[in-house]
Amino acid sequence: MAHGHSRNYTTLTDATFVKAATAYEYQPPLFGECPIEQAVHAMAHAGIAERGAIFTRTEVVEFILDLAGYDPALPLHTKRLLEPSFGGGDFLFPAIERLLTSYRLHGGSNAEVDLIGAIQAVELHHHSVTETGQALERMLIEHGLTPHAAATLRKAWLFQGDFLLTEFDDRFDFVVGNPPYVRQELIADALMAEYRRRYRTIYDRADIYIPFIERSLDLLNPGGVLGFICADRWMKNRYGRPLRELVASGYHLRAFVDMVDTPAFTTDVITYPGIFVIANEPGNTTAVAKRPEITSQALTSLARAMTGQVTGGSDVHASKIVQHGGAPWIVDTNPGIDLVRALEARFPTLEDAGCKVGIGVATGADQAFIAPYETLDVEEDRKLPLVMTRDIHSGEIAWRGYGVVNPFADEGGLVALADYPRLARYLEARKDEIAGRHVAKKSPAGWYRTIDRIYPALVAKPKLLIPDIKGEAHIVYDEGRFYPHHNLYFVTSETWDLRALQAVLLSSIARLFISTYSTKMRGGYLRYQAQYLRRIRVPVWADVSGELRAELIAAGISRDRARCDTAMVALYQLSDAEADALTHETTA
Repeated sequence: MAHGHSRNYTTLTDATFVKAATAYEYQPPLFGECPIEQAVHAMAHAGIAERGAIFTRTEVVEFILDLAGYDPALPLHTKRLLEPSFGGGDFLFPAIERLLTSYRLHGGSNAEVDLIGAIQAVELHHHSVTETGQALERMLIEHGLTPHAAATLRKAWLFQGDFLLTEFDDRFDFVVGNPPYVRQELIADALMAEYRRRYRTIYDRADIYIPFIERSLDLLNPGGVLGFICADRWMKNRYGRPLRELVASGYHLRAFVDMVDTPAFTTDVITYPGIFVIANEPGNTTAVAKRPEITSQALTSLARAMTGQVTGGSDVHASKIVQHGGAPWIVDTNPGIDLVRALEARFPTLEDAGCKVGIGVATGADQAFIAPYETLDVEEDRKLPLVMTRDIHSGEIAWRGYGVVNPFADEGGLVALADYPRLARYLEARKDEIAGRHVAKKSPAGWYRTIDRIYPALVAKPKLLIPDIKGEAHIVYDEGRFYPHHNLYFVTSETWDLRALQAVLLSSIARLFISTYSTKMRGGYLRYQAQYLRRIRVPVWADVSGELRAELIAAGISRDRARCDTAMVALYQLSDAEADALTHETTA
């Protein structure tokens, strides 16, 4: 949408979506047949939490503008900048300050005409559009524009609407901002379905900032630059794969700054932010920095170093991101990463070596499906002993006696409740809680299923149990007595001895792989999830000598990490340099 031309909401058609942004003078959508319009209208009046609003400190905004190259020394009035979620103007006002400075430097004299296409800013929240628009007019008047010119530019620059549903008549040289962080479950089904229809990067549990990035990249001119601060989870997580594929297909991650544990926002928020500068150009070398000091002076110096204006004396390093389709991005450069690459070239993945990684059962209603085993008043073959995270704190299983109800037949599908009267009575007594789950509403006839199917044969299989979030690996051996709860991942194998594999997973080799690919949590904790466990490389068990097998098994049983590491040096045939790199990573 260019130069302020807009349309109100009208009825949606399948062929095209009408203009979703309206001029700043808010007009409510027409209600009736369109649930998408109703959902957008509700979001436009939602509170801060519901719409995922997080406000960015001015020093950080200026830093992002510097990294993106929105420089007042350039004739910025000839460029086009988009802010896709302008909120209270955190990015908008600093960008306009730069635009006005540039315009004066280049001798501009008719701002009302010359600047009308320089800025485009979209915001869904009605009240924010009104307040920010008023503040913008005041700002422009303070800079010497007439009230008429200020009102004209306000109307041309600001639009109320859903960025993900907005059509634009032109592309942009810069897109900057802090996209909203909204989980899918907070968005109405009809609206979420429309987003999914439009954006291929909405995958698995992707939050709404993911399609914001996709849409913004699609709107860049050749050579155009996106500068966002947002969650960094998509760089490695499963849900970020389509977006990584998109960037790898023709864009260039120019810069990445790890902002975790920095005061990047005006309030303390539980998030894992990073700054991403992505250009519509080829390239695979990324300037990387970590956790900078949040002061204007420090960030200005860092931006100069990251954009190549100065060299030396900085905490910036260049990283060549290996963009194999949607593979996780690794932006570190250290000996540990080199070791990971070397092991990936020499050994198969855990699953290719004959191991299987899975996760325990999620029920969606634990209070109904889980209880002390002996108190579960169902048929004996309808309950299984359940092992949970609290049962394995010591490194061995200390079962607290809980069980889980199993509504699945061994051959697949749900059992008929008519065949199990005790199970039927048990479930009917808890039907309100069980049938209220999303999975039950999707399939009312199978209202009593657990979210995940239960495979009773897993109980008797020897397995390794691994909690999701840990500072150090916590690998527990189950000889074949329990079914795992959903907070536990498990590994089984028909080839590897599980005690030997326990030594591998307790070792620094496994931690190196997990720390390389896992998203890191506050406090240095790692996610020992299936997607990261599957990245671990191991030799084929048949290639391991009898003597080394015995030592690996003994090391696993002992759970002595130093002994496990010694065995790993022999198992992976590490050179002295590789062993030193592993030691460095472990102690770093």
